[in-house]
Amino acid sequence: MPALRTALLQSSGELGDVAANLKVLDEAAARAAAAGASLLLAPELFLTGYAIGADIARLAEPADGPSARAVAAIAVRHGLAVGYGYPERDTERHGVLYNSAQLIAADGVPLVRYRKTHLFGDFELKWFTPGDRAVAQAELDGLTVGMMICYDVEFPENVRAHALAGTDLLLVPTALMHPAEVVPLSVVPVRAFENQLYIAYANRTGPEGDFEFVGLSTLAGPDGTARARAGRGEDLVLGDVDPAFLAASREENPYLRDRRPGLYGPLV
Repeated sequence: MPALRTALLQSSGELGDVAANLKVLDEAAARAAAAGASLLLAPELFLTGYAIGADIARLAEPADGPSARAVAAIAVRHGLAVGYGYPERDTERHGVLYNSAQLIAADGVPLVRYRKTHLFGDFELKWFTPGDRAVAQAELDGLTVGMMICYDVEFPENVRAHALAGTDLLLVPTALMHPAEVVPLSVVPVRAFENQLYIAYANRTGPEGDFEFVGLSTLAGPDGTARARAGRGEDLVLGDVDPAFLAASREENPYLRDRRPGLYGPLV
C-alpha cells in the first residue's frame, strides 16, 4: 500500500471571515495536490477564526451547512481529502454549539465528524458543549483515520483509545498557544510512539485577540520522530504516512501487546 502524502496547513486565516478562510483553504488544497498530497489538514476553528467571542454563535453552522458544502467542493476540485475545524450548531438542540472538526473525502463525501471532548480555557467553556464520543474513525486510502481536536491529544487515555480501536493516522486540528510549545515538540511525538500510530497536528499561528498561537505543526511517526514540522509562521508542510513502516514499527514495539488492563481499573 503506498504512503499517504499528508499536508498540514499552518494558518490562522482571517478572523471572522468565513469566505476568506475558504479561499485560503482552496489555495492550500491546490498547492498540496500539486505536491502529490492526498490529504490536507487545517487547524482548529479554521473556518471562522478562534478569538471571535460572541460571534461564535452567529458564525456557527450545522455539520452539513453551506461551509461544509464549500469544503466538499474544494476536495472534489483538487482531488484530495480535507480535514478542518469549525464551530458547529446542533440543529436538534437549540442554542447548543460544539467545537467540531470533520474530514471530507476527495469525492466530497463526509468521512468523519467529531466534537471536541476536552474543552480548554474560559472561551471554550463559555460557548461550547463538550462532545461525548471519544473515538471517531473512517477508512481513507486503506488507512484507518481518526480525529480529535487540540487539547484532546494531551490526554493519554484519549490517544490510547484510538490505538486500541485500530487508528493508523490521528488527525488533530489545533489552536495551541504560547507557552505550551512542549506539546508539538515533545508530547505529540511521544503519543505517536507509545501508541504506535501517526499523528498529524495542524496548528494556528501568530497573534489573535488575546491569544498567541505558536505554530510548530507536526506530523509525528510511530518511531517518535517528527516526519514534518513547520516553523512559527504561515506554512504548508508535507510528510508521508507510510503503512509499511507503521506495520514494521508495530511488530517491533510491544507496548500494546504488553498492556495489563486488569491493573488499570483505578484510572477510571
